[in-house]
Amino acid sequence: MILRGVSTARKKGRRRPSRPSRGPQNALGGLLADLRAARRLSLREVEDATNQKVSNAYLSQLETGKIRKPSPLVFNRLAEVYAVPYELLMEKAGYLPPSDEGTRRKRPGSFAIDDLTADEEGELLHYLAFIRSRDPAP
Repeated sequence: MILRGVSTARKKGRRRPSRPSRGPQNALGGLLADLRAARRLSLREVEDATNQKVSNAYLSQLETGKIRKPSPLVFNRLAEVYAVPYELLMEKAGYLPPSDEGTRRKRPGSFAIDDLTADEEGELLHYLAFIRSRDPAP
């Protein structure tokens, strides 16, 4: 039987990577995926936490880079769920200019270290997502 429309990768049994690419064109998607992983939330749990204002399909497309410039309202909802500054998400999406490397901002409850740069916070979240991916949830 011939399957039309099935990619070569699927025919050969290979799975597509589920993690978004980490290139500069998808820094936002990588950050969103790391934030969700650090909170140990599924796509559907994020949808529920936003009262269905951000669908799981839409969030998946954000994380994989298929949607690059979502509405700032989406960032407002996600910032609340992920407990990160709204400005961080706006900056990663390109709506705000990047903060100077030396400029430090206060982070409301994100980390015990309250004077992290946006880049430092992103790296810590990425590392936390890695650590949590190795250890099953308690």
